[in-house]
Amino acid sequence: MSGPGGPRGTQGALGLLAATQLLMIMDTAIVNVALPSVGDDLDAGSAALSWVANAYLITFGGLLLLGGRAADLLGHRRLFTAGLALLAAASAAGGLAPSTGALIAARAAQGAGAALAAAAAFALLLNHFPDGPARHRALGAFAAMGGLGGVLGTVLGGVLTDLLGWRSTFWLNVAVAAVLGLLALRLLDGGTRGAEPGFDLLGALTATGGLGLVAYALVGRSLPAGAAGLALLAAFAVVETRAARPLVPPAVLKRPALRLAGGLGALAQMALFPMFFLVSLYLQTVLEQSPLAGGLGLLPLSLVVVATAPLTGRLIRRLGLGRTMTAGFALLFAGMLWLALSLSAHGTFATTVLAPSLVLGAALPLVMVTTNVAAAAEAASEETGLASGLINTSQQFGSVLGLAVLVAVATTCTGTATPQAETAGFQAALLVGAAFAAAAALLSVRLRLPAPAPATPRQDRVGDPR
Repeated sequence: MSGPGGPRGTQGALGLLAATQLLMIMDTAIVNVALPSVGDDLDAGSAALSWVANAYLITFGGLLLLGGRAADLLGHRRLFTAGLALLAAASAAGGLAPSTGALIAARAAQGAGAALAAAAAFALLLNHFPDGPARHRALGAFAAMGGLGGVLGTVLGGVLTDLLGWRSTFWLNVAVAAVLGLLALRLLDGGTRGAEPGFDLLGALTATGGLGLVAYALVGRSLPAGAAGLALLAAFAVVETRAARPLVPPAVLKRPALRLAGGLGALAQMALFPMFFLVSLYLQTVLEQSPLAGGLGLLPLSLVVVATAPLTGRLIRRLGLGRTMTAGFALLFAGMLWLALSLSAHGTFATTVLAPSLVLGAALPLVMVTTNVAAAAEAASEETGLASGLINTSQQFGSVLGLAVLVAVATTCTGTATPQAETAGFQAALLVGAAFAAAAALLSVRLRLPAPAPATPRQDRVGDPR
C-alpha cells in the first residue's frame, strides 16, 4: 500500500514534515550568515540589519498559537500549504527587495508563513503518528532535522553568499517551499480538522497582538512594548473565560503535563538557542575563524544529534518519559557547564568546543523529544494544532528570551575588546545558560502523565477506517 494511509505514505509524510522543520531552522541561520553582505549591498547599518533578523522572530513567535488553533479549525494540510505559499512569496519579495525596509517587511511576512506552516506541520505529525513508539521515532526525526538545520543553514549561507550573492539565499527558500507544498498535496491527508465550528476572533487578536509585542520588547528591549504586550495577554486571559469557542480553552491550560512541558521547552531553548550564537561568535571573534569555519565547527554537534535522535524512543520505552527527560536536561547542564569552563582566549576548537559540544548534541534530542511528547500526551485529535501552537510558542519565546538575556550578560561582562575579555563574557553567558538547564533538570522530576483511559469495547462497523 502506497497511498497516504499506508506505510510508504506514512514514511513519505514524515520525510516531508521533517524537511519542513529543516527548512524553518535553516532559514534563520542562512540569513544570519548573509547579513554582512546585505549591509554592504543595501548600505544598511548594524541596527537595520538586526531588524532583518528580528522581524522574522517577532512574527514567527507571535503567530504560532494562532496558527496552531487555525490549523485545527480550518484543516491542517490546508494551513500547512498556505503557510508554505506565504513563505515562498515572502522569500521571493526578499530576493527582489530594493531597500532595507522592503527586506524587513519581507522577513516579517516570512515569519508569518513559517509560523503557520510550522504549527500545522507539528499537528500533522501528531495526527499521523499516534502516541507511542511511532510518535517517539517521528519526534526524534524532527529533533534531528532541527539540529542539522542550524549547521546546514550556516554552511549553505556562506557558500551561496560567496558564490551567488545574498539574494540567492532567499530564492533557495522559494524553491524548497514550492517543492514541499506540491508534495504535501500528494502525501498528506486533506481532511483533518477540528469538529467544532466557530472562531474566537477577539481572543486571536489579543493573543497575537500580545505575543507579538512581547517578542518585540524582548528583541528590541522596549519596556513600553512589553507592558502593552502583557496588558493584551491579560485581556486575552479574560476573553478566554467568556468566549463560546475560546482560542485556548481554559481547561487545556489546567493540564499539568502541558504546563510543565511548555515551561521546560522554554528553559531548554533559553540555553540551547543562544549557545549556537555564542559559540559561533567565540570561534570567529576570539579564535579568528572564518564564518564558514565557524559554522562547520558546529557540525560534530549536529552529527551527534542525528545519531542520537532515533535512539530517543528506545530510551523512553526503557527508562520512561520522566527519567529520559531528566537525563536529557542533566546532560544539557553538564554540556553547558563544561563548555563555559573550557573556553580559552588562546585555545583551539579541539581543546575548547569539540568535546562539550558532543555532550550537548546528545542532550538536544532528548530534551526536545521528551518535552514535545509530554505536551501532546493529553491532546485529543482535534486539539493537536493547539498543542503544537502552545509548545512551539513556549520554545520560540524561550529562544528569544534566552538570546536577549545571555547576550546582555556577555556584553556586560566584557570589559574591553580583547580576546581575554570577550572570552570572559562568553563564559559568564554560558554559565547562566547552564543555570537554566539545571533548573529544568530539577523541575523535570515533577512530570506526571495521566493514566491511560481504560479501553472500552467497541463494535466493528462496516467501513470503519480503523
